[in-house]
Amino acid sequence: MRYIIATLGCKVNQYESEAMEQLLQSRGHSRCGDGESADALIVNTCAVTAEGERKVRQTVRRLRRQHPEALLALCGCFSQVNEESAAALGADVIFGTGHRREFTEAVERAVEERAAVRMLDDPFRRRDFEELPAGAYEGHARAYLKIEDGCDNFCSYCIIPYARGRVLSLPADRCAEECARLASAGYREIVVTGIEIASWGKDRKDGSSLIDALEAMSAAAPEARLHLGSLEPTVVTEDFVSRLSALNICHHFHLSLQSGCDATLRRMRRKYGTEEFFAVTERLRAAFPGCSVTTDLICGFPGETEEEFSATLAFIEKCAFSAMHIFPYSVRPGTKAASMPGQVTREEKAARCERARAVSDRMRSGYLASQAGRELSVLFETEEDGVCRGHAENYAEVAVPGNGLRGLVKKVKITAADGQMLVGCVL
Repeated sequence: MRYIIATLGCKVNQYESEAMEQLLQSRGHSRCGDGESADALIVNTCAVTAEGERKVRQTVRRLRRQHPEALLALCGCFSQVNEESAAALGADVIFGTGHRREFTEAVERAVEERAAVRMLDDPFRRRDFEELPAGAYEGHARAYLKIEDGCDNFCSYCIIPYARGRVLSLPADRCAEECARLASAGYREIVVTGIEIASWGKDRKDGSSLIDALEAMSAAAPEARLHLGSLEPTVVTEDFVSRLSALNICHHFHLSLQSGCDATLRRMRRKYGTEEFFAVTERLRAAFPGCSVTTDLICGFPGETEEEFSATLAFIEKCAFSAMHIFPYSVRPGTKAASMPGQVTREEKAARCERARAVSDRMRSGYLASQAGRELSVLFETEEDGVCRGHAENYAEVAVPGNGLRGLVKKVKITAADGQMLVGCVL
Protein backbone atom coordinates (compact mmCIF):
# COMPACT_ATOMS: atom_id res chain seq x y z
CA MET A 1 0.00 0.00 0.00
CA ARG A 2 1.26 3.47 -0.92
CA TYR A 3 0.11 6.18 1.48
CA ILE A 4 0.28 9.93 1.99
CA ILE A 5 0.12 11.41 5.50
CA ALA A 6 -0.86 15.07 5.81
CA THR A 7 -0.50 16.55 9.28
CA LEU A 8 -2.18 19.69 10.57
CA GLY A 9 -1.79 21.35 13.93
CA CYS A 10 0.54 20.94 16.86
CA LYS A 11 3.79 19.10 17.55
CA VAL A 12 1.84 16.27 19.21
CA ASN A 13 0.02 15.67 15.92
CA GLN A 14 3.37 15.68 14.13
CA TYR A 15 4.71 13.17 16.63
CA GLU A 16 1.69 10.92 16.22
CA SER A 17 1.89 11.08 12.42
CA GLU A 18 5.54 10.03 12.58
CA ALA A 19 4.56 7.15 14.89
CA MET A 20 1.81 6.07 12.48
CA GLU A 21 4.31 6.14 9.64
CA GLN A 22 6.62 3.86 11.60
CA LEU A 23 3.71 1.49 12.23
CA LEU A 24 2.72 1.47 8.55
CA GLN A 25 6.27 0.86 7.37
CA SER A 26 6.70 -1.95 9.89
CA ARG A 27 3.76 -3.63 8.15
CA GLY A 28 5.41 -3.35 4.72
CA HIS A 29 3.73 -0.21 3.40
CA SER A 30 5.55 2.74 1.83
CA ARG A 31 5.14 6.46 1.37
CA CYS A 32 3.74 7.52 -2.00
CA GLY A 33 6.47 8.94 -4.22
CA ASP A 34 6.26 11.87 -6.62
CA GLY A 35 4.24 10.96 -9.68
CA GLU A 36 2.81 7.82 -8.06
CA SER A 37 -0.84 7.17 -7.29
CA ALA A 38 -1.66 6.83 -3.61
CA ASP A 39 -3.79 3.99 -2.27
CA ALA A 40 -4.57 5.81 0.99
CA LEU A 41 -4.76 9.46 1.99
CA ILE A 42 -4.33 9.91 5.74
CA VAL A 43 -5.11 13.32 7.22
CA ASN A 44 -4.22 13.87 10.88
CA THR A 45 -6.54 16.74 11.67
CA CYS A 46 -6.64 19.80 13.93
CA ALA A 47 -9.60 21.53 15.56
CA VAL A 48 -7.96 24.04 17.88
CA THR A 49 -9.40 26.96 15.87
CA ALA A 50 -11.95 27.53 13.13
CA GLU A 51 -8.98 28.26 10.86
CA GLY A 52 -7.60 24.81 11.68
CA GLU A 53 -10.86 23.22 10.57
CA ARG A 54 -10.81 25.24 7.34
CA LYS A 55 -7.33 23.90 6.61
CA VAL A 56 -8.58 20.34 7.16
CA ARG A 57 -11.24 20.79 4.47
CA GLN A 58 -8.79 22.52 2.16
CA THR A 59 -6.23 19.71 2.57
CA VAL A 60 -8.82 17.01 1.92
CA ARG A 61 -10.04 18.73 -1.26
CA ARG A 62 -6.48 19.14 -2.56
CA LEU A 63 -5.53 15.52 -1.93
CA ARG A 64 -8.80 14.29 -3.43
CA ARG A 65 -8.10 16.22 -6.64
CA GLN A 66 -4.61 14.76 -6.87
CA HIS A 67 -5.60 11.16 -5.99
CA PRO A 68 -9.29 10.71 -6.84
CA GLU A 69 -9.20 6.91 -6.52
CA ALA A 70 -7.47 6.76 -3.15
CA LEU A 71 -9.14 5.84 0.12
CA LEU A 72 -9.53 8.78 2.54
CA ALA A 73 -8.82 8.26 6.25
CA LEU A 74 -9.20 10.96 8.90
CA CYS A 75 -8.00 10.96 12.49
CA GLY A 76 -7.21 13.59 15.08
CA CYS A 77 -9.04 16.38 16.88
CA PHE A 78 -11.33 17.52 14.04
CA SER A 79 -12.79 14.08 13.46
CA GLN A 80 -13.02 13.47 17.24
CA VAL A 81 -15.28 16.47 17.83
CA ASN A 82 -16.90 16.67 14.36
CA GLU A 83 -17.70 13.08 13.40
CA GLU A 84 -20.49 13.97 10.97
CA SER A 85 -18.44 16.73 9.36
CA ALA A 86 -15.65 14.22 8.83
CA ALA A 87 -18.14 11.83 7.22
CA ALA A 88 -19.44 14.66 5.01
CA LEU A 89 -15.93 15.08 3.61
CA GLY A 90 -16.25 11.58 2.21
CA ALA A 91 -13.88 9.85 4.61
CA ASP A 92 -13.81 6.05 4.36
CA VAL A 93 -12.03 5.60 7.69
CA ILE A 94 -12.83 7.90 10.64
CA PHE A 95 -11.00 7.70 13.97
CA GLY A 96 -10.43 10.35 16.61
CA THR A 97 -7.48 11.10 18.87
CA GLY A 98 -6.94 7.59 20.21
CA HIS A 99 -6.21 4.05 19.01
CA ARG A 100 -3.48 4.94 16.52
CA ARG A 101 -2.35 1.35 16.10
CA GLU A 102 -5.88 0.20 15.34
CA PHE A 103 -6.21 3.15 12.95
CA THR A 104 -3.27 2.08 10.82
CA GLU A 105 -4.63 -1.47 10.74
CA ALA A 106 -8.08 -0.16 9.77
CA VAL A 107 -6.59 1.83 6.88
CA GLU A 108 -4.79 -1.28 5.67
CA ARG A 109 -7.95 -3.37 5.92
CA ALA A 110 -10.12 -0.74 4.24
CA VAL A 111 -7.76 -0.50 1.27
CA GLU A 112 -7.80 -4.27 0.84
CA GLU A 113 -11.54 -4.71 1.30
CA ARG A 114 -12.79 -1.27 0.15
CA ALA A 115 -14.87 -1.15 3.32
CA ALA A 116 -15.66 1.86 5.49
CA VAL A 117 -14.48 1.84 9.11
CA ARG A 118 -15.57 4.25 11.85
CA MET A 119 -14.22 4.08 15.41
CA LEU A 120 -14.64 6.96 17.82
CA ASP A 121 -14.69 6.75 21.59
CA ASP A 122 -15.42 9.08 24.49
CA PRO A 123 -12.01 10.60 25.32
CA PHE A 124 -13.10 11.23 28.91
CA ARG A 125 -13.42 7.48 29.45
CA ARG A 126 -9.82 6.75 28.52
CA ARG A 127 -7.79 5.44 31.42
CA ASP A 128 -4.43 4.44 29.93
CA PHE A 129 -1.78 6.40 28.08
CA GLU A 130 -1.38 5.11 24.53
CA GLU A 131 2.29 4.40 23.89
CA LEU A 132 3.49 5.00 20.34
CA PRO A 133 6.91 4.59 18.72
CA ALA A 134 9.19 7.52 19.58
CA GLY A 135 11.80 8.91 17.27
CA ALA A 136 12.78 11.73 14.96
CA TYR A 137 10.88 13.42 12.19
CA GLU A 138 12.54 12.67 8.89
CA GLY A 139 15.74 14.63 8.44
CA HIS A 140 15.89 15.85 12.06
CA ALA A 141 18.83 15.42 14.40
CA ARG A 142 16.68 15.61 17.52
CA ALA A 143 14.20 13.01 18.73
CA TYR A 144 10.73 13.53 20.18
CA LEU A 145 9.11 11.76 23.10
CA LYS A 146 5.45 12.20 23.98
CA ILE A 147 5.00 11.71 27.72
CA GLU A 148 1.47 13.08 28.28
CA ASP A 149 -1.92 13.41 26.61
CA GLY A 150 -5.09 15.31 27.48
CA CYS A 151 -5.80 18.52 29.37
CA ASP A 152 -7.81 19.40 32.48
CA ASN A 153 -7.62 23.19 32.16
CA PHE A 154 -10.82 23.90 30.17
CA CYS A 155 -9.80 27.40 29.08
CA SER A 156 -12.78 29.29 27.70
CA TYR A 157 -11.40 29.48 24.14
CA CYS A 158 -10.17 25.90 23.80
CA ILE A 159 -11.82 22.72 22.49
CA ILE A 160 -8.83 20.45 23.18
CA PRO A 161 -10.04 18.87 26.47
CA TYR A 162 -13.15 17.68 24.60
CA ALA A 163 -10.99 16.26 21.82
CA ARG A 164 -8.23 14.73 23.94
CA GLY A 165 -9.88 14.00 27.27
CA ARG A 166 -8.32 14.17 30.71
CA VAL A 167 -4.61 14.08 31.52
CA LEU A 168 -2.92 10.72 30.97
CA SER A 169 0.78 10.18 31.68
CA LEU A 170 3.45 7.83 30.41
CA PRO A 171 4.88 6.19 33.56
CA ALA A 172 8.20 7.66 34.70
CA ASP A 173 10.09 4.39 34.25
CA ARG A 174 8.87 4.18 30.65
CA CYS A 175 9.84 7.82 30.08
CA ALA A 176 13.33 6.95 31.29
CA GLU A 177 13.57 3.78 29.22
CA GLU A 178 12.54 5.59 26.04
CA CYS A 179 15.03 8.38 26.71
CA ALA A 180 17.82 5.85 27.19
CA ARG A 181 16.84 4.09 23.95
CA LEU A 182 16.82 7.34 21.95
CA ALA A 183 20.15 8.44 23.40
CA SER A 184 21.71 5.05 22.59
CA ALA A 185 20.47 5.49 19.02
CA GLY A 186 22.63 8.61 18.79
CA TYR A 187 20.18 11.43 19.44
CA ARG A 188 21.71 14.25 21.45
CA GLU A 189 18.50 16.18 22.06
CA ILE A 190 15.15 14.79 23.14
CA VAL A 191 12.12 17.06 22.89
CA VAL A 192 9.66 16.33 25.69
CA THR A 193 6.19 16.84 24.26
CA GLY A 194 2.53 16.36 25.12
CA ILE A 195 -0.76 18.22 25.08
CA GLU A 196 -0.07 19.79 28.51
CA ILE A 197 3.14 18.36 29.94
CA ALA A 198 2.98 20.52 33.06
CA SER A 199 0.16 18.26 34.28
CA TRP A 200 2.20 15.07 33.92
CA GLY A 201 1.49 12.78 36.86
CA LYS A 202 -1.91 14.21 37.90
CA ASP A 203 -3.64 11.00 36.84
CA ARG A 204 -1.22 8.78 38.73
CA LYS A 205 -2.39 10.07 42.13
CA ASP A 206 0.87 9.13 43.83
CA GLY A 207 2.20 12.66 44.34
CA SER A 208 4.53 12.52 41.35
CA SER A 209 4.85 15.51 39.05
CA LEU A 210 6.66 16.61 35.91
CA ILE A 211 9.96 17.27 37.66
CA ASP A 212 10.03 13.64 38.89
CA ALA A 213 9.67 12.39 35.32
CA LEU A 214 12.35 14.79 34.09
CA GLU A 215 14.80 13.68 36.77
CA ALA A 216 14.27 10.04 35.77
CA MET A 217 14.75 10.88 32.09
CA SER A 218 17.87 12.95 32.70
CA ALA A 219 19.46 10.20 34.79
CA ALA A 220 18.67 7.62 32.10
CA ALA A 221 20.16 9.68 29.26
CA PRO A 222 22.88 11.95 30.69
CA GLU A 223 24.56 12.27 27.28
CA ALA A 224 21.46 13.87 25.72
CA ARG A 225 19.90 17.21 26.50
CA LEU A 226 16.19 17.49 27.26
CA HIS A 227 14.16 20.20 25.54
CA LEU A 228 10.88 21.00 27.25
CA GLY A 229 7.69 21.64 25.33
CA SER A 230 5.21 24.35 26.29
CA LEU A 231 4.80 24.83 30.06
CA GLU A 232 1.94 26.24 32.08
CA PRO A 233 3.59 28.84 34.35
CA THR A 234 1.84 27.40 37.43
CA VAL A 235 4.21 24.40 37.41
CA VAL A 236 7.36 26.54 37.45
CA THR A 237 7.73 26.85 41.21
CA GLU A 238 10.90 27.57 43.20
CA ASP A 239 11.30 23.84 43.88
CA PHE A 240 10.72 22.95 40.22
CA VAL A 241 13.36 25.41 39.01
CA SER A 242 15.86 24.41 41.71
CA ARG A 243 15.61 20.75 40.75
CA LEU A 244 15.49 21.53 37.03
CA SER A 245 18.76 23.48 37.21
CA ALA A 246 20.60 20.28 38.17
CA LEU A 247 19.51 18.48 34.96
CA ASN A 248 20.82 18.38 31.39
CA ILE A 249 18.06 20.70 30.22
CA CYS A 250 17.92 23.08 27.25
CA HIS A 251 17.87 26.73 28.27
CA HIS A 252 14.72 27.47 26.27
CA PHE A 253 11.43 27.76 28.13
CA HIS A 254 8.14 28.27 26.33
CA LEU A 255 5.59 29.61 28.80
CA SER A 256 1.95 29.76 27.76
CA LEU A 257 0.81 33.38 28.37
CA GLN A 258 -2.10 34.19 25.94
CA SER A 259 -2.69 37.69 27.39
CA GLY A 260 -0.80 40.23 29.46
CA CYS A 261 -3.93 41.66 31.06
CA ASP A 262 -5.41 40.16 34.24
CA ALA A 263 -9.01 40.92 33.26
CA THR A 264 -8.55 39.14 29.92
CA LEU A 265 -6.82 36.20 31.59
CA ARG A 266 -9.81 35.78 33.90
CA ARG A 267 -12.20 35.68 30.91
CA MET A 268 -9.91 33.12 29.31
CA ARG A 269 -10.12 31.01 32.51
CA ARG A 270 -6.35 30.93 32.80
CA LYS A 271 -5.07 29.85 36.21
CA TYR A 272 -2.51 32.60 36.85
CA GLY A 273 -2.17 36.36 36.77
CA THR A 274 0.49 38.62 35.32
CA GLU A 275 2.29 39.03 38.65
CA GLU A 276 2.75 35.29 39.01
CA PHE A 277 3.75 34.93 35.36
CA PHE A 278 6.43 37.62 35.59
CA ALA A 279 7.81 36.03 38.76
CA VAL A 280 8.22 32.78 36.80
CA THR A 281 10.26 34.51 34.08
CA GLU A 282 12.52 36.05 36.72
CA ARG A 283 12.89 32.70 38.48
CA LEU A 284 14.01 30.99 35.26
CA ARG A 285 16.44 33.74 34.32
CA ALA A 286 18.04 33.65 37.77
CA ALA A 287 18.63 29.89 37.49
CA PHE A 288 19.52 29.85 33.77
CA PRO A 289 21.33 33.12 32.91
CA GLY A 290 20.89 34.11 29.28
CA CYS A 291 18.08 31.62 28.74
CA SER A 292 15.43 32.09 26.08
CA VAL A 293 11.87 32.65 27.30
CA THR A 294 9.21 32.46 24.58
CA THR A 295 5.43 32.56 24.62
CA ASP A 296 2.07 32.51 22.82
CA LEU A 297 -0.24 35.51 22.57
CA ILE A 298 -3.89 35.73 21.48
CA CYS A 299 -4.94 39.15 20.18
CA GLY A 300 -8.53 40.34 20.13
CA PHE A 301 -10.06 37.96 22.66
CA PRO A 302 -13.77 38.74 23.24
CA GLY A 303 -14.17 41.83 25.38
CA GLU A 304 -10.55 42.92 24.97
CA THR A 305 -10.57 46.71 25.02
CA GLU A 306 -7.88 49.02 23.72
CA GLU A 307 -6.86 49.66 27.33
CA GLU A 308 -6.53 45.91 28.00
CA PHE A 309 -4.52 45.37 24.85
CA SER A 310 -2.22 48.28 25.71
CA ALA A 311 -1.64 46.61 29.10
CA THR A 312 -0.72 43.42 27.25
CA LEU A 313 1.80 45.26 25.06
CA ALA A 314 3.41 46.82 28.13
CA PHE A 315 3.52 43.45 29.89
CA ILE A 316 5.16 41.50 27.05
CA GLU A 317 7.82 44.19 26.81
CA LYS A 318 8.40 43.90 30.57
CA CYS A 319 8.85 40.13 30.16
CA ALA A 320 11.40 40.67 27.34
CA PHE A 321 10.50 37.52 25.43
CA SER A 322 13.07 36.26 22.95
CA ALA A 323 10.34 35.12 20.54
CA MET A 324 6.55 34.99 20.41
CA HIS A 325 3.84 33.10 18.55
CA ILE A 326 1.11 35.68 17.93
CA PHE A 327 -2.39 34.76 16.79
CA PRO A 328 -5.67 36.57 16.25
CA TYR A 329 -8.46 35.11 18.38
CA SER A 330 -10.38 32.56 16.31
CA VAL A 331 -13.97 31.74 17.22
CA ARG A 332 -14.20 28.04 18.01
CA PRO A 333 -17.80 26.72 18.12
CA GLY A 334 -18.39 24.61 21.22
CA THR A 335 -16.31 26.81 23.52
CA LYS A 336 -17.54 29.33 26.09
CA ALA A 337 -15.65 32.19 24.41
CA ALA A 338 -17.55 31.70 21.15
CA SER A 339 -20.72 33.12 22.74
CA MET A 340 -19.08 35.84 24.81
CA PRO A 341 -20.11 39.45 24.17
CA GLY A 342 -17.67 41.97 22.78
CA GLN A 343 -16.37 39.98 19.81
CA VAL A 344 -13.56 41.99 18.19
CA THR A 345 -13.65 42.64 14.44
CA ARG A 346 -11.31 40.77 12.13
CA GLU A 347 -9.67 44.03 11.09
CA GLU A 348 -8.98 45.08 14.67
CA LYS A 349 -7.59 41.64 15.56
CA ALA A 350 -5.22 41.84 12.58
CA ALA A 351 -4.12 45.34 13.56
CA ARG A 352 -3.41 44.25 17.14
CA CYS A 353 -1.39 41.28 15.91
CA GLU A 354 0.75 43.65 13.85
CA ARG A 355 1.34 45.89 16.85
CA ALA A 356 2.31 42.91 19.00
CA ARG A 357 4.63 41.57 16.30
CA ALA A 358 6.43 44.89 16.13
CA VAL A 359 7.19 44.63 19.86
CA SER A 360 8.11 40.96 19.47
CA ASP A 361 10.51 41.65 16.59
CA ARG A 362 12.26 44.35 18.58
CA MET A 363 12.65 42.03 21.59
CA ARG A 364 13.87 39.21 19.35
CA SER A 365 16.58 41.41 17.82
CA GLY A 366 17.66 42.58 21.26
CA TYR A 367 17.90 39.04 22.60
CA LEU A 368 19.96 37.79 19.67
CA ALA A 369 22.32 40.77 19.91
CA SER A 370 22.82 39.97 23.61
CA GLN A 371 24.21 36.55 22.72
CA ALA A 372 27.34 37.94 21.05
CA GLY A 373 30.41 36.88 23.01
CA ARG A 374 28.71 33.90 24.66
CA GLU A 375 29.75 30.27 24.28
CA LEU A 376 26.76 28.13 23.38
CA SER A 377 26.31 24.39 22.94
CA VAL A 378 24.93 23.77 19.43
CA LEU A 379 23.35 20.64 17.99
CA PHE A 380 24.11 20.78 14.26
CA GLU A 381 21.32 19.66 11.95
CA THR A 382 22.08 20.72 8.37
CA GLU A 383 25.10 21.29 6.17
CA GLU A 384 25.26 23.13 2.86
CA ASP A 385 27.95 24.94 0.88
CA GLY A 386 30.48 24.76 3.68
CA VAL A 387 28.11 26.15 6.32
CA CYS A 388 26.71 24.06 9.17
CA ARG A 389 23.54 25.14 10.95
CA GLY A 390 21.89 24.00 14.13
CA HIS A 391 20.19 25.14 17.31
CA ALA A 392 21.84 26.16 20.54
CA GLU A 393 20.56 25.11 23.95
CA ASN A 394 18.54 28.35 24.01
CA TYR A 395 16.97 27.31 20.67
CA ALA A 396 18.58 30.16 18.74
CA GLU A 397 19.63 29.10 15.24
CA VAL A 398 23.40 29.18 14.79
CA ALA A 399 25.54 29.04 11.63
CA VAL A 400 29.27 28.30 11.48
CA PRO A 401 31.70 27.59 8.65
CA GLY A 402 32.63 23.93 8.45
CA ASN A 403 31.71 20.43 7.33
CA GLY A 404 30.90 17.09 8.93
CA LEU A 405 29.13 18.47 12.00
CA ARG A 406 25.59 17.17 11.42
CA GLY A 407 24.29 15.29 14.46
CA LEU A 408 27.11 16.53 16.68
CA VAL A 409 26.97 18.90 19.65
CA LYS A 410 29.78 21.45 19.70
CA LYS A 411 30.67 24.52 21.71
CA VAL A 412 30.44 27.65 19.56
CA LYS A 413 31.72 31.15 20.30
CA ILE A 414 29.01 33.53 19.11
CA THR A 415 30.44 36.52 17.27
CA ALA A 416 27.32 38.33 16.02
CA ALA A 417 23.65 38.20 15.11
CA ASP A 418 22.80 38.09 11.41
CA GLY A 419 19.09 38.74 10.99
CA GLN A 420 17.26 35.91 12.78
CA MET A 421 20.42 33.78 13.11
CA LEU A 422 23.52 33.79 15.25
CA VAL A 423 26.93 33.28 13.67
CA GLY A 424 30.12 32.11 15.27
CA CYS A 425 32.98 29.64 15.20
CA VAL A 426 33.43 26.17 16.69
CA LEU A 427 35.75 26.12 19.67
